[in-house]
Amino acid sequence: MPRRRTSSSASSTAPSAAPRNRTPQPVRVRRRSFGDFVKAFLAFVVLLVLVVGVPLALATQIGWPLPDGAPGLDWLQREITVKTFLNILTVVVWFAWAQFTACVLVEVKAALSGVGVPGRVPGSGPSQLLARQLVAALLLVGATAASLTPGLSQLGQSMEGNQKPSVAAAQQTPGIFAQQQEQAAGTASALAEQAGQAAARADGAAAAHGDTKYYRIQPPEGRHHDSLWEIADRHLGDGRRYKEIFELNKDRVQPDGSKLSEASLIRPGWIMEMPGDARGGELVEMPDEAPNVSEQVRQQISDYARTGDHAQGGGGSGAQGGGSGAHGGGDNAQVSLPEQRPAPATPATPAPSAGQEHAATPAAADHSFGLPEALLTAPLLAAGLLGALGRRRRQALWQSALGSVGGRRGMEPPTPTGDAQDVQDALLVGADPEGVRLLDRALRGLAAALTAESRPLPVVYAAWMGGNGDLHLQLAQPAGKPPAPWQLGQDQTFWMLARADAERYEDADTAAPYPGLVSLGTMDDSRLLLNLESVPGIVSLGGTEADRTAVFASVAAELATNGWSDRMTITLVGFGEDLTPLAPNRIRHLDGFEDLFETMSAETRQRRGALGAAGHDSVLTGRTGPAQHTRWAPHLVLLATQPSDEDALRLAELAADAGRLGIGYLVGTEGNDLPGAAWEMRITGEGKLLAPLLGLELEAQTLPAAQRRAVVELFTDADPEHGPGGSDGPGGASGTANTPPFLVDISEQGRPAVYARLVGSYEIIGLDAPDDDRSALLHEALALLLLHREGVHPRVLSSALWPRGVTADVRDALLERLRAWLGTDPDGTPRLATDATGRLTLAKSVVSDLDVLRSLYYEATQGRGVGSRQVRGRLLTDALVLVRGPLLADRPEGRYRWLTHEIIDAQLPLLVADTGLALSEFHLEKNRAEKAIEALNAALRTAPADERLWHELLRATHATGDPDRLRALAADLVGRSGARGVPPRTEALLDELLPTWRDGVAAAG
Repeated sequence: MPRRRTSSSASSTAPSAAPRNRTPQPVRVRRRSFGDFVKAFLAFVVLLVLVVGVPLALATQIGWPLPDGAPGLDWLQREITVKTFLNILTVVVWFAWAQFTACVLVEVKAALSGVGVPGRVPGSGPSQLLARQLVAALLLVGATAASLTPGLSQLGQSMEGNQKPSVAAAQQTPGIFAQQQEQAAGTASALAEQAGQAAARADGAAAAHGDTKYYRIQPPEGRHHDSLWEIADRHLGDGRRYKEIFELNKDRVQPDGSKLSEASLIRPGWIMEMPGDARGGELVEMPDEAPNVSEQVRQQISDYARTGDHAQGGGGSGAQGGGSGAHGGGDNAQVSLPEQRPAPATPATPAPSAGQEHAATPAAADHSFGLPEALLTAPLLAAGLLGALGRRRRQALWQSALGSVGGRRGMEPPTPTGDAQDVQDALLVGADPEGVRLLDRALRGLAAALTAESRPLPVVYAAWMGGNGDLHLQLAQPAGKPPAPWQLGQDQTFWMLARADAERYEDADTAAPYPGLVSLGTMDDSRLLLNLESVPGIVSLGGTEADRTAVFASVAAELATNGWSDRMTITLVGFGEDLTPLAPNRIRHLDGFEDLFETMSAETRQRRGALGAAGHDSVLTGRTGPAQHTRWAPHLVLLATQPSDEDALRLAELAADAGRLGIGYLVGTEGNDLPGAAWEMRITGEGKLLAPLLGLELEAQTLPAAQRRAVVELFTDADPEHGPGGSDGPGGASGTANTPPFLVDISEQGRPAVYARLVGSYEIIGLDAPDDDRSALLHEALALLLLHREGVHPRVLSSALWPRGVTADVRDALLERLRAWLGTDPDGTPRLATDATGRLTLAKSVVSDLDVLRSLYYEATQGRGVGSRQVRGRLLTDALVLVRGPLLADRPEGRYRWLTHEIIDAQLPLLVADTGLALSEFHLEKNRAEKAIEALNAALRTAPADERLWHELLRATHATGDPDRLRALAADLVGRSGARGVPPRTEALLDELLPTWRDGVAAAG
């Protein structure tokens, strides 16, 4: 994880948006001291003893240990004497001396030739390390020492064993109130930079000696063309490492005279230098060892090997002034090092989200296509909003189905347009539900483990989620050793959990321990979540009103919808009245400070009294043990407008004890002198969130006004009381909200060119089977497009197919294959097109059975079937025949994860149930109870939890006049109800149709 800036740098007046590796920083090389000469002399003596003295002593004192001639069989029967044992030991010592001498020769040759870090002598790790240190100490006083790896002069310290942990400890985790680590971090970073430069020179020398591997771009096979992503995926194990290949080969002359300038533009026959860990048989070739290719190709590889940075002798660092060469001369020589700060992500690539690596497509030319960046780079906020929106839409569907609100809205939620559509796509692309799940399970698992050990929850000020998925909790004070699998972090105030350990956590039946955690922004590849309820006082936020409000809106939206809290109250003052639809049970809005003071004064007194009565010192102790699910939900106050001086003093007094009460205050201010402010932050116009006293400079997480309005629009449209078709909007049983977004011509003339069966097992009619290696991706992409006839944004498609991220060229290549696979209509129109907004749409000639099912039900209930009973019965029967099981019943494990963001799992059962109910009603009108029962049973196979179907089945069975059959059905229904018991409506219906049903239940019990 990244390290923090020092307080001085954080409070600097220099522009915060300046490049992070701006100017080489001179690091003085100290003069050679008397101690260096002593070390050199001692190293010479040790080398002389080990290299010369040991063999002389063995030869003069012990002699030749091996027999003079070939031993006979009687040699095996001789008694083992002390001399025999000494001879064996002598042989071992001779071998050890030979190995050490070889190491010394290798190290001396490397030092004199300027290679830096030489190749390893097999099986001689400790011996070669000792030889390296002795040779370095001996040559430290000579002119050739400048070419050795920096840091080797520290005798007794292993560069791999000691230096790297120092860098990790200094840089791994950002911290609040941890500025004392900065000086050590700078020193360790400088050593790491020097070691990295030496390693680069060593790699360059190795490449010059023919140890580098190469790949030759293959010609296309059919529709498949080679790409750097696929090469990296095959030979490096991760397609996202394509950047390494690109950087190694950028602007180098290829055999045809051209150069590689863009990662997506490569040609057959080009040579690619590969990273050293590349694997892949004969496709990864050495310049002098390519037996399976022609002499011409071997010559091309050999010529290509002589190009590049390593062939220039200076390595890549020399071009930037960061090489190890001396500037000046004598004792005042200096070494230029870049500023030690982790490099930022590629500008066109949002940083990977915490724990999930859910990165957007990282091609430089692939911008956001108009999608709001604020949500693309806020994975936890996007996941919370997307989950809450899905729950709201499902709730609206069920309320509509049960007729509890307004009129009948139909199966489809309103299709968003404009900004709302862009925001919905941004939520789909940016959301990281896996990161939310891991965070929630990790925190609850920690609480459960501490409860089992009878330990209280520690006070947590912040959490850092690293780009690799690790979670670091920053404690207010040391709290001992954390329970396994948690570990101590960089010091006693950090508890760390690796992602691999977090993935092993299961759901824990315990209260959410830190529901007040909320994302503020990112530093490099780490995301900061501040625990608002634990702050010992007020958190102030300065900046312009618009910038402050964008931060406040982001905080409020994430707190209202996050997945790592159970219950909370969020009070908004001075802004956010429109945010209430996001979570009406959590968010409340107050008009001014007087209302806030009156409300919070009463709650503060109540919480103090409740804690005292329960014997708890803080809400944290109340969240573990027997009382964990009772009264300890946090209350977070977001005051966007600066209070007056008098109100600020009253607020400071009110917030003085807020930390232990579970009450947090985030207050907006125009200055930096808010009374009672424990932590002070400021948002800049460039989107930087600065906290100089905390040493923080974050890329702020915001929700600007336009995106906030669009998010609220999505939630408002999904509200059954206010959206279309609800009590406050037009629609109803015959309104437009009942019309499916895509109607199919169900006549004989409307036979589709491509027909996909999604309801049940996945089948496609009208297309040839694609290539096996891409069949799964093409089928999944087509399914996503079929479920979204309004169009799919290309980035939504790529994030659905590749949740961990993919490059634009790979995505575009798949789209081209999809277009070629679907083909064109007879008039030449492509069946996969792009609309005016850039979204992908399917032609009307490509349909699914779900489209047909919706169209048949619509025609039967609102179209031609309304005026013709015969047509209605036929259409409903045809619709029910299409139902062969759940959606995509045989989808492979691990794929189609995007379905968790859809509401089709709620839409399809309701549509099938409505179809079954309509067909049952059709048959009961003519007293055909058996036909009605048959239709209802067919619908129950897909919608077994729909209470309406069971009610209608009870009535149809009652209409048969067979009490035993009705009694058996009632017993089956009671058995299915389980421990929850029979629902009240079902119970009332049973009382009406079968008054003695309880007697049967009692007899069975």
